[in-house]
Amino acid sequence: MSESTPITVSDSAARRIATIVAKGGGDGDALRVSVEGGGCSGFSYKYDLTAAREPDDLVIEKDGATVLIDPMSLPYMEGAVIDFVDDLMGQSFQIRNPNAVASCGCGTSFSI
Repeated sequence: MSESTPITVSDSAARRIATIVAKGGGDGDALRVSVEGGGCSGFSYKYDLTAAREPDDLVIEKDGATVLIDPMSLPYMEGAVIDFVDDLMGQSFQIRNPNAVASCGCGTSFSI
């Protein structure tokens, strides 16, 4: 990952992560975001609460929230913004990824 295009977490995502972790009842103290093969468009995002940190994870801390990203997912997410949206369509984490050339309606699947 280049220093000029870091992965960022929006204010709304940081607030939501902190709220989820506070109510989580011991499931974990960080949100792990990863990219996996599969999904409608070829790749999909996966979200997990975890307490496990790996030495080579990218750790993003903001306003009491911690996001972990594994090194295999980093190239696919370079320059992305992790956001939380609450609108008429519902609530969800969304990733605005400049590397994605297509995505599907579910918002969790993309292609490069």
